[in-house]
Amino acid sequence: RPDEGGRNVVMRAAGGQGGGAAEEVTPQGVNVRTRVHEYGGGAWALLGGGDAGSGDAGEEGSELLLAFVDFGSQRLFVQKLDAKSGERRGEPVALTPEVQGAALRFADFALDAGRSRLLCVAEDHRGEGKEPENLIVAVSLDGACAEPEVLVRGADFYAAPTLSPDGASLAWISWDHPQMPWTVTSLLVAPVAANGSVDATAARLVSGGEGSGEAPQQPRWSPATGRLYFVSDRQTGWWNLWRRDGEGEGESECVLDIPAEFGGPPWGLGQHTFDFVPPAEGGGSERVLVTYARADAPGKSMALLDPDSGELEQLDTPYSTLGGVCVGAGGAVATLGGSPMAPAEVAVRDGATGKWRTVKRSSPTTVDKGYLSAPRVIEFPSKGGRTSFLYYYAPQNKDVTPVEGELPPLLVKSHGGPTSATSAAYNLRIQYFTSRGFAVADVNYGGSTGYGREYRQRLDGQWGVVDVEDCAAAADYLVAQGMVDGGRTAIDGGSAGGFTTLACLAFTDSFRAGTSFYGVASLEALAGDTHKFESRYLDSLVGPYPETQALYKERAPIENLDGISCPICLFQGLEDKIVPPNQAQMMYDALNAKNIPVALEMFEGEQHGFRKSDNIRRVLDGELDFYAQIFGFQPQGLPD
Repeated sequence: RPDEGGRNVVMRAAGGQGGGAAEEVTPQGVNVRTRVHEYGGGAWALLGGGDAGSGDAGEEGSELLLAFVDFGSQRLFVQKLDAKSGERRGEPVALTPEVQGAALRFADFALDAGRSRLLCVAEDHRGEGKEPENLIVAVSLDGACAEPEVLVRGADFYAAPTLSPDGASLAWISWDHPQMPWTVTSLLVAPVAANGSVDATAARLVSGGEGSGEAPQQPRWSPATGRLYFVSDRQTGWWNLWRRDGEGEGESECVLDIPAEFGGPPWGLGQHTFDFVPPAEGGGSERVLVTYARADAPGKSMALLDPDSGELEQLDTPYSTLGGVCVGAGGAVATLGGSPMAPAEVAVRDGATGKWRTVKRSSPTTVDKGYLSAPRVIEFPSKGGRTSFLYYYAPQNKDVTPVEGELPPLLVKSHGGPTSATSAAYNLRIQYFTSRGFAVADVNYGGSTGYGREYRQRLDGQWGVVDVEDCAAAADYLVAQGMVDGGRTAIDGGSAGGFTTLACLAFTDSFRAGTSFYGVASLEALAGDTHKFESRYLDSLVGPYPETQALYKERAPIENLDGISCPICLFQGLEDKIVPPNQAQMMYDALNAKNIPVALEMFEGEQHGFRKSDNIRRVLDGELDFYAQIFGFQPQGLPD
């Protein structure tokens, strides 16, 4: 909620299958957000009804548990809900102790109902070491706020603890420096004793592991068969769906081998790209609801997968972008769906009729389609014979007739990550510019996700090279095709995309201006001053530091100011822990000293990304005004 300073709340839609009005479940003033890994994710979960040992949540008088983390304190709370109506029973109860400085953090919850506890990932910042300790812990539901019980420790990172239906086995994902959760991870299964302890020394490696070149994710036990399902890119290089027999024993098998991604890069915890559809009452086999993206088609698809036959039944949806999925009673499906021309919405598909119903839109504002530009995918040539991908948005405004013979200015957008991707989702930040006469090229440069491991690994050791070449090639291609004005080309990007933006301005001549949002200017400063999750990320993107220090300097925009001759605008949050504000300040000071036109605006109370509505609008208007000054046009609709 940008108008509430970026506060996150958990909502409930009343009525059968979410047919009623939406209302808040979490208390007024609570911001549901976790700081585990700093990027968070998995900050809440609705538990019961299908979780290990929970019984039948549909029974009269039974209840569900809403577990959630309060951002300010990072404490874990639980709210009891009536299983039938979803209404609250009493007030939320704190489960974890109050720790000074919010130094004990929690995420990614699973219910162990038979032992009356929650299992989750914890991140403990109370030690004296340089880095916090990441753990899998058990938190009692008794409300005593005791110190959590450590179940698994020793790895640098953990994710997705999940308990088998009989409560006897625990599966989880772990990985160690210098790996990232999309390079190499381990999927492990260990026995859980009757007293709830976990013997991690007896854990079996199900998938992945050191030297495997594989990054399994999202382990999930089938409630019907007890088989362990997971997503992995083993063998084929594509994140496909796999499974293994009960308790993680036996051989793993790929359920469906196709060139498509059934998962994405786990920047945040709590991904949920597949779920189980229970067998029909009259019998039949269990099926799996899946969402996936293919390289040869824009957006995502949703389908029902028969894991025994491999048959894939496509489901009609009005959406081209899909978030997490959840299967409820009667086969109802809930998801976060969107399209290029409409904002994302929480929607439910009726299990009997297959019809979709909107539960809650992300924005009440409806924009006339005459002001919206529809993207198209362009595969374009880049350096070294590569081809890469972009979404192209032409200028679109029904109230304006383009000047005959005049080509539009171009704004190239470089996504963050860099191990991430842009999509064709509804994006008013893009439409802001296309409705004001700009063409926009949203680039999925080499290293982006959604195109398989081989494409993703183009950036290995090549950050600041391949991404820069591809973004520059995108602009050059559109100019050469006569689609945009080569004299009015700009580039912007945030975080890692800010680095690519600044590097494009330092090492290419394809752009006349650029804007960096909380972008990386100094690779050395980033290597020495960032959070644990990304502290060794640069090992794979650039090289180990300080052994390859010369390479860090060679690619850093701040070390190559002689190549920058065009104006730059910088926007930065003062509370950013991922790319600290000193990066923007250093860049501003260095450019100012060389008399290169530069502007910098810092924002109080903002972290890595802008969440407050006033600041979001300020940044958009500021970027447009900046280009207007550079390209010599009069911007419309700016505040006085």
